[in-house]
Amino acid sequence: MPNPYAPLLAEIPVERGTADVLGGTTAYWTYGDAADPITIVAVHGFRGEHHGLEPVVAHLPGIRVISPDLPGFGETPPLPGRPHDLDAYAAWLRAFVESVAPGAIVLGHSFGSIVASAAVAGGLATPRLILVNPIGAPALEGPRGVLTRLAVFYYLAGARLPRALGDALLRNGVIVRVMSNAMAKTRDPHLRRFVHEQHDAYFSRFADRDVLHDAFVTSVSHDVREFAPRILQPTLLIAAEKDDITPIEAERHLATLFPDAELVEIPDVGHLIHYETPAAAASAIRGFLDDTNV
Repeated sequence: MPNPYAPLLAEIPVERGTADVLGGTTAYWTYGDAADPITIVAVHGFRGEHHGLEPVVAHLPGIRVISPDLPGFGETPPLPGRPHDLDAYAAWLRAFVESVAPGAIVLGHSFGSIVASAAVAGGLATPRLILVNPIGAPALEGPRGVLTRLAVFYYLAGARLPRALGDALLRNGVIVRVMSNAMAKTRDPHLRRFVHEQHDAYFSRFADRDVLHDAFVTSVSHDVREFAPRILQPTLLIAAEKDDITPIEAERHLATLFPDAELVEIPDVGHLIHYETPAAAASAIRGFLDDTNV
């Protein structure tokens, strides 16, 4: 399925780079020009990598976006000698931003919202924070908490089976498609096919089952609420009205926990804002940046 956002993305220059961070090498992609007045560091979600945020980037010409692959995912190898828990991811993001783009605005999607919030609450200097599909409540309590509990058993089995069997289970294409179908809300058959193909291509680009299990446990053990009161920067929450992971009522409550937060709700979409409604997300981002005089 042709990428529906490819023509827009083709107009934006992109360059791959690497940075030495916490004893490992982080791969990242810079979209836009160094002369662009605004820089955003964008952190992808669980099991994803930088490609997932490209549809949003495609709608942000004139804004420089730096998108790294999280340690253990995509082209970034695991951090050496440490578990991939939230402390590790938050420390990695702080070090990455300070090394590559000090003072940049920070954006986190889904699991990336937890990492970004933890890093900013822990002292990462940024003028603004943007959270897309933020995890605003325990995933096990979401509208599809039963499916999340099944996912717990799935990732536990993947971690405990003999390595070859566990790895095959975690990369199984049928299960990836089930996950994709569960998250997609669009009724456009072409867009739905694009979403599935994106997941087929990039959802299993994790380094090994150990880092994947660590990241999963981290993703269901934390949410943004625990960090919100300590984040003083103006914060934008972009939430989906049909999100099966964090219901919109929980997102509305989450917005009240920040000292300075704005909530934008996008209708008729679930946890895949970045694929299904990237133009709406980009519009909200531009409005937020304009309103805060960045």
